Amino acid sequence: MTSSPFATINDAALRSYIFWSSVLVMKMLFMSPLTSLNRIRKMAFASPEDTRMISKKLVPKYDDPDVERVRRAHQNDLENILPFFVIGFLYLLTNPAPWLAINLYRLVAASRILHTIVYAVVVIPQPARFLAFVGAMMPTAYMTLQTILYFML
Repeated sequence: MTSSPFATINDAALRSYIFWSSVLVMKMLFMSPLTSLNRIRKMAFASPEDTRMISKKLVPKYDDPDVERVRRAHQNDLENILPFFVIGFLYLLTNPAPWLAINLYRLVAASRILHTIVYAVVVIPQPARFLAFVGAMMPTAYMTLQTILYFML
């Protein structure tokens, strides 16, 4: 009888996963108010009921570049951070070296935060956004591959 993979999870690695996942949840929660602030600043509301709150003459605006930039950054978070939550936990079940898991989690979180900063807060030309994107994608892909190889039948 084999032992449960949960029995081998390193406490420091688990704590790091929980901490950095929580930081990323907080970062994602920040995106909605950031979108709202940009909508207010640019008077670019997408819903008629929102425009009527300000003025009956204001019409919905769906294509403000600053608002759309923040929305795209948020969409990119959903496409990249949510898979990290899953694979980051599954990776713990492979009994990785704690120092490696901890640093992979740090790298993903720092890169995703940096991605939002250079894409939606203080726009910096490429390759800044690409490097931030890859800084999170590569560790996530590595954890995915290691998890697949570990549990391959």
